[in-house]
Amino acid sequence: MHRSPNLGEDVLASDRDVKRADAEAADAALAASGDASAFERLYRAHVARIHSLASRMTSGEHADELTQDVFVRAWEKLSTYRGEAAFGTWLYRLAVNLILGKRATMSRLRERLQNGDEMLQTLPTRAETVDLAVDFESAIERLPDGAKQVFVLHDVEGFKHKEIGAMLGVTAGTSKAQLHRARMALREYVDR
Repeated sequence: MHRSPNLGEDVLASDRDVKRADAEAADAALAASGDASAFERLYRAHVARIHSLASRMTSGEHADELTQDVFVRAWEKLSTYRGEAAFGTWLYRLAVNLILGKRATMSRLRERLQNGDEMLQTLPTRAETVDLAVDFESAIERLPDGAKQVFVLHDVEGFKHKEIGAMLGVTAGTSKAQLHRARMALREYVDR
């Protein structure tokens, strides 16, 4: 029988994850009862990932404001956290819902002349001097909304299709289809 040389490290990492989840659940319960210090610990543990999510889902627009809105909403809704999932998962779902709602509001305020697929097609091919990472971010920004959301949640943030489906209110199959659509569009762009 072959053993992984990192088995001990894997067990230690798993123990740390369990302890962190338990500590977060305890902090969530304390914060729900009004403990601002407990909420601050939750905030510090998750603010960077929530800001990254907001930035990627809104092309960087209003990421600071949205991050703040997510944590204000989390404070208001802490009493609804039942501990059935990790606090981070609950917070991400809340963040995705809030960001999608704000994006819908923002998109109604500005007129779009082209849909997402056409925008990707009109993106100029990359110049030899342009950094590929910047080009890739630009291509992600131009993905159609559904494909962009799933791509960010799956390939950037590491969520599974079932979790993404629950966050976005779609089936896991729809999540997979949107991810495929995003990858094909990005591949087409990179190959230009």
